[in-house]
Amino acid sequence: MPKILVADDETDLEVLIKQKFRKQIRERQYEFVFALNGKEALDIINEQKDIDMLFSDINMPEMDGLTLLEKINESYPILKAVIVSAYGDMDNIRSAMNKGAFDFICKPVNFEDLETTLNKTINYVNQLKETVQAIKENNILKMYVDESVLKFMETREFEHSLTTNENIEATVVFIDVCRFTSITETEKPDIVVGLLNNYFDLMVKEIIAQKGHVDKFIGDAVMAVFRGDYHLDRAIEACLAIRNAVQHLPPEKINFDFVPQVSIGVNSGEMISGNIGSANLKRLDYTVVGDSVNTAQRLQSKAQPGQILISVDSYEKIKESFNCAPVGELNLKNKKEPIEVYEVLN
Repeated sequence: MPKILVADDETDLEVLIKQKFRKQIRERQYEFVFALNGKEALDIINEQKDIDMLFSDINMPEMDGLTLLEKINESYPILKAVIVSAYGDMDNIRSAMNKGAFDFICKPVNFEDLETTLNKTINYVNQLKETVQAIKENNILKMYVDESVLKFMETREFEHSLTTNENIEATVVFIDVCRFTSITETEKPDIVVGLLNNYFDLMVKEIIAQKGHVDKFIGDAVMAVFRGDYHLDRAIEACLAIRNAVQHLPPEKINFDFVPQVSIGVNSGEMISGNIGSANLKRLDYTVVGDSVNTAQRLQSKAQPGQILISVDSYEKIKESFNCAPVGELNLKNKKEPIEVYEVLN
């Protein structure tokens, strides 16, 4: 909901705005905040960081509208101002526009014109916010993505790949940090986030080493996908390396001795790969879905600390390369029949 600050020493204007926009205020289309002079308006802007727009008179006591305009332009570049003044005061209106005012309205105020100007200004502010957010996301992306990948993202091939949905053969891995919830209940946020990020860095290193990619972080768990030649073998290698690396980490000296361990579920098979999410929210993830993915997650939920669980189908594919032991039949959520499960030892 847009938040609009009205600065005017004439108290009648506040009453008129509340009357003229009562329907929009009731339906939460706008929120209005009022100040009687520039100084009071500046204090409100400094306290309430979510002000989107300023509607200000020029001639006010203590601090006039032009001075207020200069001060907000220095510190609040996204906040846009509409200046109101008498029609004959063109010199001040021109000065205001030169100081960065977005638009102006003449007294006496025409409320239809005011509403049109409010909507135009708010739309512009929203565009600025989206641009700033895109810049932030782009800068964050550059921190983590190889330059060659960024160049590829600028091509038509990349644009096409975002809309391509396909069936693929791949292996999905879910890796959970066991008992990490106990840390979140007892430690400070900085400690919790720092520890979890350290564990994730370790896992990501081994996933990338086996040419897998991290699909997403889910709480204290990682979902990774392996595609291409020998994707199941490479996924198992990554899981063994992660388990080994975690087992050699020293206990964390926090409120209690926490010995990190992971439980892992691995499954291989056909799944759907596509750009999934909400277009309205502008959040789409290129991810995989399907029964094979669900089975990997449910195998992880059954795994004990230090265990890597796979289905019998996956076992048949890798039994000559890895040492495995039968676990038995397990009932998995949404599976009509129990499935035969194996544990990867080494």
